[in-house]
Amino acid sequence: MALSPSEQAAVDTARAVHDLGASFMLDMDTYVNAASAGYQGMAFYFAGRGGVLGDVSADDVFDAFHFFPRETVASNWDSSADVESRSSAAQRFAEAAHTWSASHLPESGIDYSRLAELAAKIVDAADGSGAPVFDGWRKLDSPSDARANAVHQVNALRELRAARHGAAVAEVSLAPRDAFMIKTPYMASVFGWPEPESAPDDESKALWEEAERLTNVKFGADLGSLDDVELTEFCDLVNAALAAMT
Repeated sequence: MALSPSEQAAVDTARAVHDLGASFMLDMDTYVNAASAGYQGMAFYFAGRGGVLGDVSADDVFDAFHFFPRETVASNWDSSADVESRSSAAQRFAEAAHTWSASHLPESGIDYSRLAELAAKIVDAADGSGAPVFDGWRKLDSPSDARANAVHQVNALRELRAARHGAAVAEVSLAPRDAFMIKTPYMASVFGWPEPESAPDDESKALWEEAERLTNVKFGADLGSLDDVELTEFCDLVNAALAAMT
């Protein structure tokens, strides 16, 4: 059965939405700069990304993040509490994304304003139920710079897709740890998962594939706030930005 235009767009933009939105979180400069404010190790990731949730418990952050060990979330969330307020951490995290965009995306050649406009249309129309990190991020002030705003809005979409994926993984009864090991096993030690003793089995892989299909259905419904012409334009722009990223 052929996919709907919006579901096909979810498939076609999956990598770009993830990589363009998340790359600042993997950039060492982000953590070097955060260290000057008093953050240690990976604490800034949890404080900054989770800061949009406000003064919540580590359990709330664990639930919102879906794919991290409870102990990793708790230790980093609690240890960062005295560095600065949660809202300040969230703003610092957003500013790291904006700074990253200036260093890693070309200044010209891509219509960043239009990319941000289309992404924001999706963001504004989306149902934030079950997507608290997305819902918190979209309440942050958008930057005036076009490149920065494009990354800002695409990261909102990344958080939205991540929430839809978390819901899909739960729906198929796949353990979050198994989902993590199938998608990003090379990041296991960084985020506190023990190294797997064996590769995921075929049943887990099949469940993950079904979760990915459901993710595209769910995120495709979010992309349905764009008409078919806008969907094509959004796909072209976000994939062009990914291709230009350094």
